[in-house]
Amino acid sequence: MNIQFNPEDYKCKRPFHVEPTNIVSVNDDMQRVTDEASAMNKRIHYYSRLTSPADRALIAPDHVLPAPDEIYVYSPLGTAFKVDSCTDGYGKNSSLVTIFMIWNTMMGTSILSIPWGIKQAGFTSGVILILLMGILTLYCCYRVVKSRQMIPLTDTSNWEFPDVCKYYFGSFGQWSSLLFSMVSLVGAMVVYWVLMSNFLFNTGKFIYNFVHDINVTDIVPGTNGSNKVICPSAATGHPPQNRSVMFSSGNRTGFELFEEWWDKSQTVPFYLIAVLLPLLNLKSPSFFAKFNVLGTVSVVYLVFMVTVKAAHLGIHLEFNWFTENEFFVPEFRILFPQLTGVLTLAFFIHNCVITLLQNNRNQENNVRDLSIAYFLVGLTYLYVGVIIFASFPSPPLSKECIEQNFLDNFPSDDIMSFVARIFLLFQMMTVYPLLGYLARVQLLRQVFGNAYPSLFHVLILNLAIVGAGVAMARFYPNIGGIIRYSGATCGLAFVFVYPSLIYVISLHRAGQLTWPALIIHIFIILLGLANLIAQFLL
Repeated sequence: MNIQFNPEDYKCKRPFHVEPTNIVSVNDDMQRVTDEASAMNKRIHYYSRLTSPADRALIAPDHVLPAPDEIYVYSPLGTAFKVDSCTDGYGKNSSLVTIFMIWNTMMGTSILSIPWGIKQAGFTSGVILILLMGILTLYCCYRVVKSRQMIPLTDTSNWEFPDVCKYYFGSFGQWSSLLFSMVSLVGAMVVYWVLMSNFLFNTGKFIYNFVHDINVTDIVPGTNGSNKVICPSAATGHPPQNRSVMFSSGNRTGFELFEEWWDKSQTVPFYLIAVLLPLLNLKSPSFFAKFNVLGTVSVVYLVFMVTVKAAHLGIHLEFNWFTENEFFVPEFRILFPQLTGVLTLAFFIHNCVITLLQNNRNQENNVRDLSIAYFLVGLTYLYVGVIIFASFPSPPLSKECIEQNFLDNFPSDDIMSFVARIFLLFQMMTVYPLLGYLARVQLLRQVFGNAYPSLFHVLILNLAIVGAGVAMARFYPNIGGIIRYSGATCGLAFVFVYPSLIYVISLHRAGQLTWPALIIHIFIILLGLANLIAQFLL
């Protein structure tokens, strides 16, 4: 989605200078504006204090206004959006567009792991946790939105949340926010690589079998009929590889050769390098932003596919609060922190929410629009998670068979799953260079003062990121595990600790801190810390 401001509304534009934080330029690898424009911005800020806010007599004339910069906002595992910015917050986007933007940015590939997370927590506990985590992360996001307004005697109109962290915590806040932001970005890129390897493998397998008229039956337990559901991890407890049996009069030697060279973990992750590594080295990824509508299409199609599958499979539920049997899991399980780790990243938008809401035409509706967007995101997660879990055919299969990527529960020759994998594959291949660009700008600009110091520097960074993705796809292709670890890590800072600490410090400085407020926000910080520790214990 390309969000723009009305070019005729010149009064909403001023010369400005933004330090490189989470907002980056895609057309200029040096400063966002010239030193002269930065100095002009400071003078105008000074002039604006000489009159009342309602007096616009000292607004800069049109001929000194810089053209809008292109910036990106992103949510890990979600979508990177191109925003043509206006620094005063007078956007032309309606509340409906703002709500959809937030929904679309937050919705990402974590939706594929929600049914698995519900299985790990137990059905009833999973539903309750999705609701509670949605409310908690919404409140922390609200604190992020309000954080700038609690800084007195300082113009924070151009600030992002890392700037607020720097104001309160100095260089530690600046570098720690960079560290946790990099964790979220690199974690998202690793998950993308694992999923792209998965989708490319299944897509290639489907096309090969279709072209050569090969009927392949996976050697895994599954249901019969036209709506087949499989349990890939039943035999070994690990993600499925190339275990299959061929029934056809085709060339068996050719089929075996194909399976040798088209392996989910041994070969396919390396094939992606040839396509994606060159794209990561491009100076500007703006071309790929044109395809972010694929994210919306993918989510809508997944909801449609889940609905159709459930209509054919029916509902299979049995409520056992603490006992486990052959086919069903208890309503409460000690593994529930695995779901909270996934949900921390699933509801994560705290690093870019200020930018998204600045584009809202009616700033007074920001809290309402943010709340509605969170409600819709939570509703989407609940719908997909509950429907997949409830319709999973138990018996004959156990609910324990629900995979970390629920598409793995459908065979590679399933038409609807094939279409879903195609949509998601192309969407990820367009978002991946954007995430890589954001990681490059944030790290290299902080270290070297330049987002593209040389091809050598960029290539080394990209090789490290790609290498991490290939290694995970090769040795640990568990997206649920990767999501919950990275989510709990970056969420500890951006979701739980920084918003709460900043609010408590600002209240203390204003002399308004009360014991209930202090206890509540310390409890939120402890929840985030417990969430992170639990990921490594369970």
